[in-house]
Amino acid sequence: MKINNHWLTSARKTCSPNCDNRENENDISLIVIHCISLPEGQFDTPFIEQLFTNQLDAVAHPSFTEICKLQVSSHIVIQRNGAMTQYVPFNKRAWHAGASEYHGRTKCNDFSIGIELEGTEYSPYTEEQYSQLATLIQCLIQSYPNLSQKDITGHSDIAPQRKTDPGKYFDWEKLNQQLKNLELLT
Repeated sequence: MKINNHWLTSARKTCSPNCDNRENENDISLIVIHCISLPEGQFDTPFIEQLFTNQLDAVAHPSFTEICKLQVSSHIVIQRNGAMTQYVPFNKRAWHAGASEYHGRTKCNDFSIGIELEGTEYSPYTEEQYSQLATLIQCLIQSYPNLSQKDITGHSDIAPQRKTDPGKYFDWEKLNQQLKNLELLT
């Protein structure tokens, strides 16, 4: 896995308009893990991409009437089968965290990379997702010197009054073990 000009070479690239410049392009020091499915609990649909590119049709599903007007994005989405799509280059600010705080710093979008796992807060994630996530995190840490394994968190940890993702089924121990295994290989 490689990053070239802030784009992951192994990911499908679809540009989201929902991003802007970071105040400090070199201050990338946090990884935030999210989950998403549209409609909730349905996988492998075109709707996440439509949401992140401002093309979600309000009448395609009853739950879309409110969210179709949101301007949101994430840097990367990892699908259930492990396929990845990147929407925002890593040096840009994706609009994924909203009102947030991490270790006393607010506006986490300013200094974080947002990774969405296709899933729900109430169901397990796939082995392919954990494998891709660990490999992606290792690649990000190697590419951005301010990132480290100690600064990986869930959306629920930076916005606890508003968010609960990636949820109780996200296995932090599994992710940490996979990251340790990757360290042994390098």
